[in-house]
Amino acid sequence: GGEHDQQLPNLEGSGRGDVAIKSLLRSVVASWNFIGPVEVKLATPGSSVPCGLKAGALGRSGATHVLPMVLGGKRDPSPRLFSSELMEVQHFRTIYHMFIATLCVFILSTITVDFIDQGSLCAWGLDLDFDLFFFAFGGLPTALSAWLGMFLYTLLVPYKALQLWAGSYHTVHFPRLFTALLWGVLLACHAVVLGFYPIYTVIQHQLPPASRFIVILEQIRFLMKSHSFLREAVPGIIQAKPSDGAVKPPAFSTYLYFLFCPTLIYRESYPRTPYVRWKYVAQNFAKVLGCLFYSYFILERLCIPVFTNMSKQPFSIKTLVLSIFNATLPGTFLLLLIFFAFLHCWLNAFAEMLRFADRTFYKDWWNSTSFATYYRTWNVVVHDWLYYYVYQDLFWVRGLGCLLPIFQLFKGRSRAAAMLSVFIMSAIVHEYVFTLCFGFFYPVMFTLFAVVGVIFNFLLNDKRKSPVWNIIMWTCLFIGQGIQVCLYCQEWYAQIHCPLQQTFWGLVTPRSWSCRS
Repeated sequence: GGEHDQQLPNLEGSGRGDVAIKSLLRSVVASWNFIGPVEVKLATPGSSVPCGLKAGALGRSGATHVLPMVLGGKRDPSPRLFSSELMEVQHFRTIYHMFIATLCVFILSTITVDFIDQGSLCAWGLDLDFDLFFFAFGGLPTALSAWLGMFLYTLLVPYKALQLWAGSYHTVHFPRLFTALLWGVLLACHAVVLGFYPIYTVIQHQLPPASRFIVILEQIRFLMKSHSFLREAVPGIIQAKPSDGAVKPPAFSTYLYFLFCPTLIYRESYPRTPYVRWKYVAQNFAKVLGCLFYSYFILERLCIPVFTNMSKQPFSIKTLVLSIFNATLPGTFLLLLIFFAFLHCWLNAFAEMLRFADRTFYKDWWNSTSFATYYRTWNVVVHDWLYYYVYQDLFWVRGLGCLLPIFQLFKGRSRAAAMLSVFIMSAIVHEYVFTLCFGFFYPVMFTLFAVVGVIFNFLLNDKRKSPVWNIIMWTCLFIGQGIQVCLYCQEWYAQIHCPLQQTFWGLVTPRSWSCRS
């Protein structure tokens, strides 16, 4: 399939020695894929690392991080198939079946109760008109056209800018001025096309929530992808010698592949699987549709009846607390459904279609005994991007002598400052997404990430190993999901029942605090 399309060996063997050989060969093949031919040596206690390969010099997928880093990257050159192999484990598959059975029993019990109480299944709405579903995905053609515009821009403009810069950087008389002008123009284009345009689209066309999520999440994905591509390609061009001839950017085909493959870390090559299992792809997309149906059912039966008239009742702490605990069950279901639908089914489907072998989109976050571990393992795709381009690059900037305010605040504790920066950035992005997609400002996500998340990250740290802490983590997750579902549902119906005051404080103050229609 091409020079970057080496296949993994299909090795057979059931013995312990065969497994070890298989693992070693896979590591060698993956290392070849990422960094070219390498010398394989078995490290022994007290042995030295080869001079050309300093500790921590390799990135997530084995490629060198060109810019100097104070902290070393994580070396993991082997193709990882965690999420795709997880369902092959009999014990985990049984738990998956139990979860489906629980949902089926939940649906049957609801139908039975409604039939007994109202004497008719049609009263419950089993004609399945899916009004909520069609409302949420209204304006889908507009959302898709916005996606197409953002995709074409991300595909063509950053690559052409890099191509122009690479061909002229070592030949112009004022390379720094040329670089500043070119990247200034690119930054302005980014601000217009990937910044203003999607916001204008969702507001001007009054898109409903699901269509808004498509546009805004894709906006963020394209920003992260283009940043990774430029961040990985630029240092190599800078360090190239003019005597080597014309400097060429990475192949266009590798960038096009990167825009679709389920990773946010750009590499010129990735481990590839030998073939595509189209049945597996269809099964994953079918599971995504099933998760959408279950989410619709949960919202229709457990959230809307509870919160639709809540703003019409007098506010009290008792009512709020009871509503939070009533929202814990649907919130937990929605958390697991979103995790399974996107991080497992959706990403695995695209990975399979593109023969992308690295399937570690998440790790065993359900076994976490600390929130520090949970944040690292819940979404590995985003975590890797934050680790390399926010956490590590902050140390690189600090190493250049740039004392950012966050480092001045944490004197002598650079790791804590960088970690807090990651939390704040993540909190701002989450709040940005929810504000635009729901159409109102209610900083629940920002508070949970930037305040509660930071506190839990430092209090429930990696030193907690007892299974009791896993119970505590799950309890906090359940309550947190109840808080999110309760407060956002309250605010949604408060925005409907109460007229919006066209003042600054009217726009930034949650309506559910004062709405009593």
